[in-house]
Amino acid sequence: MSQIPGKLPVTFSDLKLPPALQDVIAEIGYTTLTPVQAQSIPVLLGGRDLIGQSRTGSGKTAAFSIPILRNISVKSRVVQALVLCPTRELCAQVAREMRRLGRRYPGLQVLVGSGGQFIAPQIGALEKGAHIVVGTPGRVLDLIKRKKLILAKTTTLVLDEADRMLDMGFQEDMEEILAALPRQCQTVFFSATFPDSIDEMSRKYQRNPVRVTIETPVDEIPAIVEIFHETAREDKIAALAQVLRHHDPESAIVFTNMKAVAQEVAGVLEKSGISAASLHGDLEQFDRDRVMARFRNRSVRVLVATDVAARGIDVEALDLVVNFDCPAKPDVYVHRIGRTGRAGKSGVAISIITPREQYKLDLISEYTKRPAKASSLPGNKADSATSAQKANLNSSAKMETISISAGRKDKLRPGDILGALTGEAGGLKGDDVGKIEIHDRISYVAVRKEVAQHALKSLERGKIKGRTFRVTLV
Repeated sequence: MSQIPGKLPVTFSDLKLPPALQDVIAEIGYTTLTPVQAQSIPVLLGGRDLIGQSRTGSGKTAAFSIPILRNISVKSRVVQALVLCPTRELCAQVAREMRRLGRRYPGLQVLVGSGGQFIAPQIGALEKGAHIVVGTPGRVLDLIKRKKLILAKTTTLVLDEADRMLDMGFQEDMEEILAALPRQCQTVFFSATFPDSIDEMSRKYQRNPVRVTIETPVDEIPAIVEIFHETAREDKIAALAQVLRHHDPESAIVFTNMKAVAQEVAGVLEKSGISAASLHGDLEQFDRDRVMARFRNRSVRVLVATDVAARGIDVEALDLVVNFDCPAKPDVYVHRIGRTGRAGKSGVAISIITPREQYKLDLISEYTKRPAKASSLPGNKADSATSAQKANLNSSAKMETISISAGRKDKLRPGDILGALTGEAGGLKGDDVGKIEIHDRISYVAVRKEVAQHALKSLERGKIKGRTFRVTLV
């Protein structure tokens, strides 16, 4: 990784862009560069590889579009730049911005090559010639394999929202596309978070990239709010239900110290109307995969887990961590609560303490150098376990999970599933589809609860990649 060279520009006029581009920027009203633009555009204009981290709305589309347009030769009707995005809607949005910035370039062709649409018009457009292709990984790889998308003259590749593409299961497609590019192609990775898989791809496919990280201002950095509630041992499950009802998290992990407790707690929560599942060491790998797929894709809101079972879990935007059983070791406590409040998001960590566990608060406070003091439960006094089970907590998940009886070894790709759901037969919007996971012989796709039955029936009636598979709601 390299640092950003030289003095940073402040305004777009500092960039010495061609008149055709500078005039449009002035017409649009862009004047001062955003931080990600100031740090990225000079690097990209210099031909360097870049790996950038910034939040949505930071101006990164213009940050990579302006250098691409500066280097485009309109006279040469070959694909000179390729931008990969996770969804058809984002592809359309990026292409729209690139066309707007490039409107003074006569004959500029920006093609959207995304799944969920007929491929024939995209092939026809490529045969006529396009300068920039903005597409989803599955459809782009399909076009490459059909020898319709030729990358021999491509000089820039951008992975936009790289972490979301990985989250949707597109890593294999992305790596195949990266491997198909010319050796000297400039590669640009933009992502809100940087899981290990992105760092590995960077090391494998980028050449001494410049790292750009747009830090959140100190006054905007969300701290993890730590709360400790004391309750009698026999009231712990009722107290947990009350905490979940009060905070109403979109996604939460509840930690227990024993697997039998994890099963019991998840069962009581489910009976009380909370979308919950347990994860523990006695689960077979198939069942563990199903539980984790549902939790990652927001089909289950609360995961009740032991520390051993939760190893390796890294869920984006985890709202709440609850220590149903407070750990004996303070470093375990710190590791547990560190799963919330990531990637610029706020987080809450709640620990349920019995009177006999007060000593654990002292250990935690000494270890973290922060005060740890028990407070009363939110709202009224803890309900009894029986009434908590009957309470309507209105905590159903927003997504449903569909399992498909085919996977990686059946040559099934995320783009195939996305295309089947958002194409003519499925009719879903890109936003209706959530995380897609491809395993060896089974795949999971999340869809919004409101369209789940429609999605299931369309997959039952239709075909994926020309074949019929067994599909069920998990």
